[in-house]
Amino acid sequence: MKVRRSERLIDMTCYLLEKPHTLVSLTLFANRYDSAKSSISEDLTIIKKTFSDRGIGTLETVSGAAGGVMFIPKTNKEDAKAFIEEMCDRLSEQDRLLPGGYVYLSDLLGNPAILKTTGKIIATQYLDKEIDAVMTVATKGVPIAQAVASYLNVPFVIVRRDSKITEGSTVSINYVSGSSERVEKMELSKRSLKQGSRVLIVDDFMKGGGTVNGMRSLIDEFEAELVGITVFAETKFSGERMVEDYTSLLCVDDVDVRDKRIHVSPGNYFDKLNK
Repeated sequence: MKVRRSERLIDMTCYLLEKPHTLVSLTLFANRYDSAKSSISEDLTIIKKTFSDRGIGTLETVSGAAGGVMFIPKTNKEDAKAFIEEMCDRLSEQDRLLPGGYVYLSDLLGNPAILKTTGKIIATQYLDKEIDAVMTVATKGVPIAQAVASYLNVPFVIVRRDSKITEGSTVSINYVSGSSERVEKMELSKRSLKQGSRVLIVDDFMKGGGTVNGMRSLIDEFEAELVGITVFAETKFSGERMVEDYTSLLCVDDVDVRDKRIHVSPGNYFDKLNK
């Protein structure tokens, strides 16, 4: 049954939003709505302009017999800046400061809207990079990695500090914690990564960089390739950080435990984005 154009536009938009980085043929849409490909092309032109004008992303056209369209989610700099500034204010709230100078993040990283925006912002940085998997360490980095992976349309893998019988055989390494300088252990299921995979590391918080450096070593054990490292927040570190090339959305640059004062500023995200 033929579908009205208004209904067709809504359904096509929803279909594309739910399948980022997926090539969709015009034939699929033509059959789905019992419409001519010329009409479908006109509809896609409207959707493409709307996506661009609203900062939703881009709609790329692939020509040829096996061609079609592909939706690439993207956050514009204005929206990313507004979000990061809002997170700086939220993270600077006095009641977030925990004993030992730790910062409470769980409420933010449990908020679906915040996670969704965070995932899209991080994914935007790697639009021109080929990525096969997003890696994080259990547990707080998991929701961020999942959000990023959904926008890149790739799997995410979870590194654990203790083995799970459901993971099967694992590869494990010892690493030095950057903040405590203790030797820790982390492991990853052998089935999680294929040799030669291009991996993006994502985590919630970084101090000395020991955990991220451990994941980097695991990637080497799998003979995979590290594409990039992005953390939701970093903190100023007095010692020598084990990771140098990374991106952060936020930076906790001043913590006063006695006065219960915390100051957060934007991280180096925009510096990295402009390179």
